[in-house]
Amino acid sequence: MSIASDLIRGHTETIILAQLSEKDSYGYEINKRIQELTDGAYELKEATLYSAFRRLEKNGMIQSYWGDQNTGARRRYYAITDLGRAQLEQNKEDWKQSRKLIDRMILGV
Repeated sequence: MSIASDLIRGHTETIILAQLSEKDSYGYEINKRIQELTDGAYELKEATLYSAFRRLEKNGMIQSYWGDQNTGARRRYYAITDLGRAQLEQNKEDWKQSRKLIDRMILGV
């Protein structure tokens, strides 16, 4: 099953914040985790992922740092900030409310 990108596109930043709320990570690892969670049905395009990282960092939701290059390639890691955690919680609440409304309008539930 393929998930329509349009349905998910508006939630990219929330998805990234949710992944970073579990642990600091880098782009490839986050994308790999998203693929695992969706059984391969969804992956972020690299340009979308890194554009979201830039927006989130600019807005103070995440911060980046260079990882230890002794373990292989030098990677830029991202960490969620307190502001990012607060935004994630707000986005989760917004999602719950939106889902209820959409279920009513589309499913009649």
